[in-house]
Amino acid sequence: MRIFYSDPIALPLPEGHRFPADKYTLLRQNMIQAGLTLSNELILSKPASVDQLLLAHHPDYIEKVLNGKLTEKETRRIGFPWSLQLVERSRRSVGGTIAACRAALEDGLSANLGGGTHHAYPDHGEGYCVFNDVAIAARAMQAESSARRIVILDCDVHQGNGTAAIFAGDSTVFTFSIHGEKNFPFHKEQSDIDIALPDGSGDEIYLEALHPGIQSAIDLAYADLAVYIAGADPFAGDRLGRLALTKAGLDERDRQVLNACQRAGLPVAIVLGGGYARKIEDIIDIHLQTIRLAVESTHHDHIQ
Repeated sequence: MRIFYSDPIALPLPEGHRFPADKYTLLRQNMIQAGLTLSNELILSKPASVDQLLLAHHPDYIEKVLNGKLTEKETRRIGFPWSLQLVERSRRSVGGTIAACRAALEDGLSANLGGGTHHAYPDHGEGYCVFNDVAIAARAMQAESSARRIVILDCDVHQGNGTAAIFAGDSTVFTFSIHGEKNFPFHKEQSDIDIALPDGSGDEIYLEALHPGIQSAIDLAYADLAVYIAGADPFAGDRLGRLALTKAGLDERDRQVLNACQRAGLPVAIVLGGGYARKIEDIIDIHLQTIRLAVESTHHDHIQ
């Protein structure tokens, strides 16, 4: 199973910033320590090209990002101060998801230790998302004739508003989102399937809603490829989540999604999405669970 990463590029963040900037580096280190992969089996992702970014974003927005011409309002909406490191990290995150999609189509399963930047619209970024890696990767697979139809299974706690907007009216990309009803973004877009859960929803409510939702998305999408956004932020200890899943519940979420895709013979590219728990160890544990299940599933028909 090929796993891509972009974490060597550290982001300069203001003091007190809530984004756990080092979670990807710690995750990679923990994966190696847990014996899930060897350091030489992890692949540093290449930056997405401008032509690839243009598959989902407007030229003027890309030019602003690349050349540091975002307004103060646009920068504030993204949530990160502009820097060359931000540009490089964002482009490599997109490149990692593109590479993971290619690898999934060849091998059946792959992952990008990053990505899931689903709040980015064609003409602006928001919610810690500069470029929409999943949307660009889906368009890239279509442009390369690697996949004709794609299903996006978004299990981040926040609705994938940017992704839904990009693919509105496009029957070749099916968007599914299960998220907190009252959480960010406060203006929701229309996905092909939206499951909005009330604040405080725990394992039972979430999993009962997830199973038929995922199955319906797969049945309706007729897809050649699934992209799974495995956010750690539905966790009960997440500062920005407002749901109440346990780590066991999130583990079961991953099992349900991966098993449903395996039963359908659907290649899966995993991207990690958000995670803002008070203890960074909890974020790492949740993402590590997802990768462990994925690695295990490459050796079994279904995950037990």
